[in-house]
Parts: sequence; C-alpha cells; structure tokens
Amino acid sequence: MFIDVAKIKIASGKGGDGKVSFHREKYVASGGPDGGDGGRGGSVVFQVDDNLSTLLDFRYKKKYVAPNGENGMGKRMKGKDGADLVIRVPRGTIIRDRATGRIMKDLSDDEPFVAAKGGNGGWGNTHFATPTRQAPRFAKPGLPGVEMEITLELKLLADVGLVGFPNVGKSTLLSMVSAARPKIANYHFTTLIPNLGVVRVAEEQSFVMADIPGIIEGASEGAGLGHDFLRHIDRCRLLLHLVDASGSEGRDPLEDVQTINAELAGYSEFLASRPQIIVANKTDLLGDGREILDKLKAYADEHDFGFLELSAATNQGVRELIHKTWEMLQDLPPVFTYEPEFVPVEEVVTERDITIEKVEDYYVVGGAWIDKIMGSVNTDDYESRLYMDRMLKNAGVYDRLEQMGVEEGSIVVIGEMEFEYIH
Repeated sequence: MFIDVAKIKIASGKGGDGKVSFHREKYVASGGPDGGDGGRGGSVVFQVDDNLSTLLDFRYKKKYVAPNGENGMGKRMKGKDGADLVIRVPRGTIIRDRATGRIMKDLSDDEPFVAAKGGNGGWGNTHFATPTRQAPRFAKPGLPGVEMEITLELKLLADVGLVGFPNVGKSTLLSMVSAARPKIANYHFTTLIPNLGVVRVAEEQSFVMADIPGIIEGASEGAGLGHDFLRHIDRCRLLLHLVDASGSEGRDPLEDVQTINAELAGYSEFLASRPQIIVANKTDLLGDGREILDKLKAYADEHDFGFLELSAATNQGVRELIHKTWEMLQDLPPVFTYEPEFVPVEEVVTERDITIEKVEDYYVVGGAWIDKIMGSVNTDDYESRLYMDRMLKNAGVYDRLEQMGVEEGSIVVIGEMEFEYIH
C-alpha cells in the first residue's frame, strides 16, 4: 500500500532529576554533598532510509516517545542519558508542524534531523554547596521534553515527471526506458501509485523518471487520482507531457494538452512553470494524417516547449526522447528542496505564569513558574524552605495574596504543600 501523508505525535524524553545525597564513608566525617546530575532525555531524530518508499508504517503507529533520562545518583554519579529515538523515513519526506503547516525539514539529504530535543538533566546538590551553605538538601529537577504534532508528507525525488491523461502510454514508456515494471493494461487508471525508474543514457549518465497516475480535468480541485499525487511532480526538473496523438480515446489531443496544463497551473503556478517536452505518442496509429502533429508542434513552439514524436509500443523515437531529455536536464537546476519555515520558540517560564485562585477557604497558587520552583525545593530542609520563601516574595506572590484579602491563619496551597499564612 502506498501512503504518502501521515499525521503523528512525537515527544522527547524528560531530563533526569538531580540527586540529593551526602558522602558516607567510614572514618570520613562530614563528607559533604555528592549528589550527581540527572541524565539528558532522549531526542526524536528523523533519518532518511533509501530502503523505504512509503509512509505505511505511520498508518499503524501514531505516537513516538523517546525515553527519559535517569535520575542522578550518589557519589557524584550522573544519571544515564535517554537513548535517542530514531525514526526512519523515505528520502524526500517533508516534516511540517501540524499547528502552523510550516515546513520544519525537507529530508532529501543524509543528515539526521532532530525534531524534538530531549530535556536537560537537573543538577545534583553538589552544585549548590557554598561556604555558608555546606549541606544543601535540594537539587534541580530535569527539564521536560518537547511534545508536538507533525505531518509527514512524501514528495518523490525525480528528475523527470511523466504527466498526461490516463492511458496515453506513460507506464509503457517507463517500462521501456528503465528497469521499472509498472502494471500496464488498456484501461483508465491502470497506474494507481507513482512509479520510479532509473533511465540509463550512457556510462555514468542517468536520470530518475517518475510515472504519475493519470491526471483528469478537475484534478487540481480534487477529482480523480491525479490530485492525490500531483505533489510528487513538485520537485521534477522537467516534465514529459505525453498525449495520445491518435485520439484513440475519442478526445482532441490538443485539448488534452491544454487541459492538463490548466490543471498543473490550478495546482501550483510553480509547477506550471516547469520546462516541458510535448511527447506525441501512438503516432504509429496515425497513418498519413499529420495535421494534429503540426498543431501540437505549433502549441509547443508558442509556449517554448520541446516537441517529439513517439511510438512507445513500437520503440520508435524512444532513444531520441532519452537523449533530448538528458540534454535539457544539463541546463536545468538540481532537484528542488524546500527551505525550513518553522522556527521553534522556546517557552520561557516567568513570574507572569503564576495563577492564584480562591477555592472555598483555600488560596491555591499554581502555574508553570510555581511548578519549576517547587520542583527544586526540599520542604524538609530549612534552607530550602527559606529559598522558596524568598523566591515567592520576590515574585510578588505574597503581595497578590494580600490584595485578594488573605488573612492570618488562612490556608495557602502551593504545589503539593499547604501552610497557614503568617503576615
């Protein structure tokens, strides 16, 4: 099954918490703090794998979570880092942030891409020892990981794209010029998925050709199969526009060319501006009638397109088409890659994130900033409680409580701790 779009959720690992520990050894009095740091959380990394050609795996698994870092240990031992989660995707996959639709990365090269970085580990109490605070009984918690929803979109990497109505001979041509073996039959929509083939021109000379399922009128608005696969010719440097010159389907060949180009323009002006070679196929069925070939050539000249006659069934004109395609590719820029548009914004936690609510007789203080402070406080340690009290006072928590009418003896809830308010 060919799947070229997938929506998944990724989450990097949380950093391990720092350790509160003190050195214990026989004959060593007052060994001092020796709590180790927490390990870094695992990151979510995307890596190109040329053995993959579809996003089928992401249809069955929707959430990918990297492991957390381990907590620090005594004897200044750092916790183990969480292993990075490597997700393998086909070459040409584009990663988008689902919320904004912006491109995060075009995975067309071999460089791994870190989509979600793991949280840093927290410091152990070793870091907080000072001449006046020689036995700190608190440590820093690990930072949380990154969680986000993304869209994976596969856009095939091909130099040349075959476009045209169904049953004009695209699959036949691909099978003759490459080792690809697409399904070939005399009915519409024989080709249900894009097919890639490598065309050998000469020694160390080759290009990649993509056979796209037939485009019909209205494809740019969602009609037919072509709409689903138009994205796969976005990157093509050159389009081979096949047309049934014999009119065996009962259509006017010139109108076919105009219709397909209108659909390409309706999908993307960028795609419509691609260089083209109009390929008049099935010329072996024409006999002596050449009027339609003259019309097609005039249309090609008018739009500065190339023009060639072809009979894929009899192999007439195939070599000429291969060499003409190769010549045009030499003057064209390399396969297009998308530049990243998404800029991750790190969430900065400040005192503005503090919330204070009165619930019945309780004053509940919360918010991301409070969670961060309380995570580094050891409520059983006097010095740690003084640190918490100082931070709350500097953040204006006590002033806001008094503005809300808190009275002496009222119960204030901060994080998981309750205490009576003392003015």
